[in-house]
Amino acid sequence: MRSVSGSEPSGGIVAYFPPLGQLARLSFPSPAQQRRAEPPPMAEEGKGGYSEHDDRVGSAGGGGGFAGRRRKGRGPFRGKMYSEGNHRSWSRGVAGPSPSGQLEESDGDVLMSDAHDSLRTRYAPYGSRLNRRGDDWHSRGRGGATNIHVTVKRDLTPQDRSDSASRSSSSRRRWYKVTIPYGKKYDKSWLLSSLQNLSSVPFTPVEFHYDQSRAYFYIEDMATANALKQLSRKITDRDNYKVVLIVNHSSPPQSVQKELKPEEIEQLKLTMSKRYDGSQQALDLKSLRTDPDLVAQNIDVVLNRRNCMQAVLQIIEENIPELLSLNLTSNKLYQLDDLAELAQKATNLKILNLTRNELKSECELDKVKGLKLEELWLDGNPLCNNFRDQSSYVSSIRLRFPKLLRLDGHELPPPIVFDVETPTTLPPCKGSYFGSDDLKVLVLRFLQQYYSVYDSGDRQGLLDAYHDGACCSLSIPFLSQNPSRSILSEYFKGSRNVKRLKDPTLRFKLLKHTRLNVVAFLNELPKTQHDVNSFVVDVCAQTNTLLCFAVHGVFKEVDGKSRDMVRGFTRMFIAVPAGITGLCIVNDQLFVRKANTEEIRKAFVMPAPTPSSSPVPTLSAEQQEMLQAFAMQSGMNVEWSQKCLQDNDWDYSQAAQVFTQLKTEGKIPDVAFLK
Repeated sequence: MRSVSGSEPSGGIVAYFPPLGQLARLSFPSPAQQRRAEPPPMAEEGKGGYSEHDDRVGSAGGGGGFAGRRRKGRGPFRGKMYSEGNHRSWSRGVAGPSPSGQLEESDGDVLMSDAHDSLRTRYAPYGSRLNRRGDDWHSRGRGGATNIHVTVKRDLTPQDRSDSASRSSSSRRRWYKVTIPYGKKYDKSWLLSSLQNLSSVPFTPVEFHYDQSRAYFYIEDMATANALKQLSRKITDRDNYKVVLIVNHSSPPQSVQKELKPEEIEQLKLTMSKRYDGSQQALDLKSLRTDPDLVAQNIDVVLNRRNCMQAVLQIIEENIPELLSLNLTSNKLYQLDDLAELAQKATNLKILNLTRNELKSECELDKVKGLKLEELWLDGNPLCNNFRDQSSYVSSIRLRFPKLLRLDGHELPPPIVFDVETPTTLPPCKGSYFGSDDLKVLVLRFLQQYYSVYDSGDRQGLLDAYHDGACCSLSIPFLSQNPSRSILSEYFKGSRNVKRLKDPTLRFKLLKHTRLNVVAFLNELPKTQHDVNSFVVDVCAQTNTLLCFAVHGVFKEVDGKSRDMVRGFTRMFIAVPAGITGLCIVNDQLFVRKANTEEIRKAFVMPAPTPSSSPVPTLSAEQQEMLQAFAMQSGMNVEWSQKCLQDNDWDYSQAAQVFTQLKTEGKIPDVAFLK
């Protein structure tokens, strides 16, 4: 008896049926006998059965030909064909391809039959079938009797079940990536402990890290992934926001990828040495995975895996740091994260060939733009189709590699670059800009009078500073956290940040019109004290009838829950000539923000005179005389001269010494000299 099957069907009992008249004498062998049975030999190719390489379905009639292509749709070739028996047969090294042509997926997942399929007889695509009529293989039994090869499902032994479960568990390991939007604001220990306490499945996070505003970690179990999905929006942070969890399938994290063994690294080093051209200082790693030497040693070096690329870069650093040219053609590179260290490993690299890879965006090149390349090859990558023409392609690549001379084998025009090899110190930032001394006097006098009233506690006096049709608005930065808990909460309800505020009705409502409404709105804001020493003034535009200028600086609040809190501000004034101060405001835009560390450090180092609505104490005749003399000699106005003398207990010599020192250091503001 010869069988048309190439292997013993695993998990079933093979029986050979004689002609119908002999069925009464048929007996099935026991499972033990079946395991000892020799597998029947493969039918000879071309003798009416399936050949090893034939995947066509036989026609209903006649001989050994199999005309007609496999039909699409659901059927044995389209169903869940990866049964337990197939997997066991493959594991023992028995030849027998799966219906899909591959027995395992690239990510290590195994397609398992469902409970309904497991009750069926296993489909053997290369075994005999009842409806085949090939004369040769129908007459191969004893005495020309028809023999039919079938598979009968049997119960698994406990040992078989254990082995199968172990293999299934190993093959079904899937990694999942958990993403927490805005997770960077959460403490790692608090976040993980909260999740572990609520999760119905214990888990250990792998590679927890922050990236921009998000937090990430990996898990490797489907049950854990499902449990964490259920926890999305179930945890509330201290700002009363729900913590969102996004769980997606993922490739294994870098830390758990299998490292190459020492003997594999040695073989890789030997292979790279054969591919290195010392005369050109060039290393050719084209299609490295299919290198005959590596294949012969059964070493799988895939350069789109971090462990393999890291091994290659380490060999380059230790053995050929003088490398000038590197060819990575046809290695299926879809991202360049693992090449980020190449600029440090091969500092002299000038030529990089990335032809025929899978790079989809030119942004991937940002990860290697530290290389001082003169020649680059990108032909055959999907990113080359992202550009409307050649010039935009060249411009985009040259933006990353300014010294590039050749791209995809084509000469480029000489680059225009500023070749600054040595680090230079940028000039210090300039202070205020007024355009002319007349404008400087006008603007500083206006600001001194304006903020004297603004910080006095009663802002009704600002009515004279605004035009009848003036308008005013306030803006603060976007708050990602609960506004009520923000340090800018007092300003939130009046903020007209048009980047975030889309409602046109609310936009109009928050824009204050007419001077009465403007001053009423300013009176509702917290009481403040501005540090005039921090002011930087820039005159933006000037005509005979209009003046536009911006004021930058810091202030602190003098009452309420944010008392002494230092804040930064920028204020844009548009004014026209009028009034006692010389200017009348027609448009006022105030932007309030958190002060940075440097601003807080420098704030109120030299306290400005605190404006007050209370009467000035009467000075004695001696003090009046001292004040007039000090103002004349220092050049400061009376107000600042009096402040200097009072701070030094009316010690004229000490006040003069302090004044000289502060003036030398440039710490006395311009407003002190306005008279």
